[in-house]
Amino acid sequence: MGQALKTLASGSEEKKVKEIGPIVEQCYEVYIAGSRKALTSADFYQAVCQTIEEINKSLGSSQFRVPQTETLQEAYEKHHKGKGKSLTKDEFEKIIKELIVDTGLTGFGAKDIIFYMFGVPITALFIKQRVAPKAVPNDIFIPVVTSATVFLLAKLNKI
Repeated sequence: MGQALKTLASGSEEKKVKEIGPIVEQCYEVYIAGSRKALTSADFYQAVCQTIEEINKSLGSSQFRVPQTETLQEAYEKHHKGKGKSLTKDEFEKIIKELIVDTGLTGFGAKDIIFYMFGVPITALFIKQRVAPKAVPNDIFIPVVTSATVFLLAKLNKI
């Protein structure tokens, strides 16, 4: 599972892979293996949605989209080999991986990054121009503020 999800994690890949793997396993145990009745398509869709929601809570800034019903049905039919049997953990992990890759990320984290990457340097430049316009040349000031913003975002795990 960890190897398959390496392509999904941005930033500190190993950390995110270690966070996602146990979540998928826990959700499998709760929603698939723990179910006493036969798994319907509605139950399976709910299990996938709950799993993606738990992954989103764990990752913080990265948010995965919930897949469309047709995409989910195609992935289920592609990976579930034992048609009369219950879904295995390996099949569930493959389905989740495919759905996350296909549906991708929402733009919530990207909006924050763009806001900070452009908003902070522009605001800092405006304040500098009002307070001390000749203290530091703009050619040096803007890259320093932008670099400091990137460094701070990296330390806060926003990027």
